Amino acid sequence: MGDVEQAGTSQYISFHVAGGEYAVRILGAREIIEYTDITRVPMMPPAILGVLNLRGHVVPVVDLAERFGMPASTITRRTCILVVETHIDGALTRVGILIDAVGDVLELQASEIEKAPPFGTKMRLDHLLGLGKVDGKLVLLLDIDHVLSPDELLAARSLEPAAAST
Repeated sequence: MGDVEQAGTSQYISFHVAGGEYAVRILGAREIIEYTDITRVPMMPPAILGVLNLRGHVVPVVDLAERFGMPASTITRRTCILVVETHIDGALTRVGILIDAVGDVLELQASEIEKAPPFGTKMRLDHLLGLGKVDGKLVLLLDIDHVLSPDELLAARSLEPAAAST
């Protein structure tokens, strides 16, 4: 097909998390790797599982389910890590997101992408690029820079309920 985005067509990689289907622009996706051991890092927000060594590079790994306020992901044989590039402090940085399963490469025309409505989704609207219409269903198209923003990840940590005192 040549160029990834041509004449109003955009490509996305879809994946499943906590029973929902999501997608990110394929240009931001770098690779999909099998689930591997992740090194825990103390004092991190719960959504940040830790880091992994990817060919000599340290890559933080985020549990997308927990990031969206759902129960933490359960590791299965289909669990994998989607490595994406996002802008952190002005630098392009690779981050792994824990996903339940990989979906498909979606090729969407501009007419197949709807603006997210201001209701009906538990997600913040600034986390979405829109809703992709695929085979009669809707796929949430994520704005990965907003979803993985360090400020947002750290803010989510401060919103946790205080530990019960005894």
